Amino acid sequence: MQTILGANGQIGEELARELKRNFTSDIRIVSRSAKKVNDTDEVFSADLSIREKAIEAVKGSEIAYFTLGLPMNSDLWEKQFPLILQNVIDACKINGTKLVFFDNTYMYPQDDRILTENTVFKPVGRKGRVRKKMAEMVLKAMESGELEAVICRAPEFYGPGKTQSITNTLVFNNIKEGKKLKVPLKTNKKRSLIWTPDASRATALIGNTPDAFGQTWHLPVDKSHPTYTEFIRIASEVYGKDLKYAAVPKFIFKIGALFNKKVKELLELLPRYEHDNIFDDSKFRTRFPEFQVTTYEQGISQIKNEQLSGK
Repeated sequence: MQTILGANGQIGEELARELKRNFTSDIRIVSRSAKKVNDTDEVFSADLSIREKAIEAVKGSEIAYFTLGLPMNSDLWEKQFPLILQNVIDACKINGTKLVFFDNTYMYPQDDRILTENTVFKPVGRKGRVRKKMAEMVLKAMESGELEAVICRAPEFYGPGKTQSITNTLVFNNIKEGKKLKVPLKTNKKRSLIWTPDASRATALIGNTPDAFGQTWHLPVDKSHPTYTEFIRIASEVYGKDLKYAAVPKFIFKIGALFNKKVKELLELLPRYEHDNIFDDSKFRTRFPEFQVTTYEQGISQIKNEQLSGK
């Protein structure tokens, strides 16, 4: 059995579909209010902040995928994320289960350096420090030999369905609503965005590749690394209209943070938008050369079709 912890978000749902398509029909879906993704899924509703529930959730699993997300709230992250992860690590040790840890890039420095699996952790802000702590918890358990685990790390998302990201919010939601598109800080900095179904497909592949364990893997992105100006030009071609956009300066975000808690939580992520933010996936591409990465044209076309269908 393969178990997905935090299975009803975009990454978890796509992961469940991919596991069913290519690896196994024996899948357990775990979340606070678990719902089937595939007809054959087993569901288990659990609060993973309770150690006994985490142990029960993982029981009988060959592989457990940690794809759990929490709302963008630093207080909540500091209180819940390390506790939940420690419970999951303990549960995997007790049950002899391999752990696939789905990670983000918040612990990396927010400057011009190209990000590789060997980039030092130098977080900016509270959420970045939480993600650094979590990654180090997995690495420590992995290096001790007590846990067979692998880290799958993804940059900022864009994608269909339930995808939540700054790009989806400021670009695609505004396209849908007929509003001017917004770009954080600067339009001329290169960015790596990952198509969420690709992130899930790659995570399933790594989880089912025994020799991939004991390592960190950057998940695959479209290698063109466009600026937002170039990204919106692609979107304009796909949508068949000239999409208007503007950069939102930092002081606007700071003013907004005084009145909006979500904007306040976003402030610590803004430095990355002042620099090129390039995510190196060459390790994955070398190991899995047959993996087909979704191009920006393909991904944006799918978002457009989803919007037109009213989903």
